[in-house]
Amino acid sequence: VVCLVAYHIFFMLFVWSYWKTIFTLPMNPSKEFHLSYSDKESLEREPRGESQQEVLRRAAKDLPIYTRTMSGAIRYCDRCHLVKPDRCHHCSVCDKCILKMDHHCPWVNNCVGFSNYKFFLLFLAYSLLYCLFIAATDLQYFIKFWTNGLPDTQAKFHIMFLFFAAAMFSVSLSSLFGYHCWLVSKNKSTLEVFRAPIFRHRTDKNGFSLGFSKNLRQVFGDEKKYWLLPVFSSLGDGCSFPTCLVNQDPEQASTPGGLNSTSKNENHLFPAKPLRDSQSHLLTDTLSWSETSGKTEKGKVG
Repeated sequence: VVCLVAYHIFFMLFVWSYWKTIFTLPMNPSKEFHLSYSDKESLEREPRGESQQEVLRRAAKDLPIYTRTMSGAIRYCDRCHLVKPDRCHHCSVCDKCILKMDHHCPWVNNCVGFSNYKFFLLFLAYSLLYCLFIAATDLQYFIKFWTNGLPDTQAKFHIMFLFFAAAMFSVSLSSLFGYHCWLVSKNKSTLEVFRAPIFRHRTDKNGFSLGFSKNLRQVFGDEKKYWLLPVFSSLGDGCSFPTCLVNQDPEQASTPGGLNSTSKNENHLFPAKPLRDSQSHLLTDTLSWSETSGKTEKGKVG
């Protein structure tokens, strides 16, 4: 009875999280990131180069965007006709821009991004527990199979196949789940591991990391009672993310992002934009963003 109850609990949580991962639609950038009709016309008229970048700078001047392309240009999607938010990428399979895109997963036939990344993690966790439970409960019969302790029926071959399938899936799932746990602890996506985000000052592979606890809360939320359930509880809106302090200039006013502050002789391409309440409190829990504290952080890496 205990084994049956435990089995069905793991099975239901596995199916629930798998269902949510598959059928949760990936979130796309909000309309404020799409170019207006006049901006599209201006962009089409201008030749490629600095003139087009000037159009994009005007369109993105009020947007909370701090990452750039490898050449330092504004990240723009030619297919979706929008200025890409930070951590947003265009999926060639879905043919649209996905907020905080991690990867396109053929196992779930869906893009894994901001809207369903928590569900994907829980799917990996519960499928691993499910396979481990099956392998553990089948182990004693698997041993009897090799010691000729089972009746000579066709069922004995089913036992052998079940143990091998559960064990092999456990090995592959444990490595994949461990990898994504490491990504969560570092606040990275799979795409950002292969190509680190580029900010205005330089490339910073840990630019979005705020520490283990806060990185975990960005994905699972503040309410711990929802952490183990496949219900959406991630913080933020997927369009803007808090960042750590990197090369904070004491001559500039401190900002939550900390990454759009440049030397006093440079012009800002973007003004300092406040983060959403659910995001900014991650930064204000233990840090003070006053001008005085900005002076004490001179020379430190966030």
